[in-house]
Amino acid sequence: MSEPIKLATFCGSLRKASFNRMALQAFTERLPAGVSLSTIEIGDWPLYDADVQAKGFPDKVQAAQKTMLDSDGIVLVTPEYNYGISGVLKNAIDWLSRMTPQPFAAKPIALFGASGGILGTARAQYQLRQTLVFLDGRPLNKPEVMIGQAQNRFTDGKLTDEPTGKLLADLGVALALAVRQSKAAASVK
Repeated sequence: MSEPIKLATFCGSLRKASFNRMALQAFTERLPAGVSLSTIEIGDWPLYDADVQAKGFPDKVQAAQKTMLDSDGIVLVTPEYNYGISGVLKNAIDWLSRMTPQPFAAKPIALFGASGGILGTARAQYQLRQTLVFLDGRPLNKPEVMIGQAQNRFTDGKLTDEPTGKLLADLGVALALAVRQSKAAASVK
């Protein structure tokens, strides 16, 4: 049996009944055996401010860093607001980007998101990929999961679209594989 895999996740949508939270739930339900996921809530973090940082990182930011460092991979779920990632997700990334050790560095990262538009969260995910390059994260290239017209894919809070469910399941498998490959490469050093 393979060693268990621990993932940490952020959802960039604060609304409890958002399509992105529904998609995260669907992703979680489809994770491969032996993979667990811890959700880091980011909605009540203060806005990033270097003056606050100079006095010490907020407790919730420090706890998130610890959870990320203890995890094997990261899952970022983003809505698309005005062609970009949500402010709350960007704020969390800005706080965490200033931490040492850097919690995104060398971590396999899965991205997905849902929106009512046809393109899903394509532009937000591309913006997020650019940010992750700077943070030395390892975003997965495939499968890309950009859930468009989300209002037609969920009913009563549950994912009802089978092709979308398969994409989310495939993403979980790909992330588990990337984590195993990363661990194997690290053990060779």
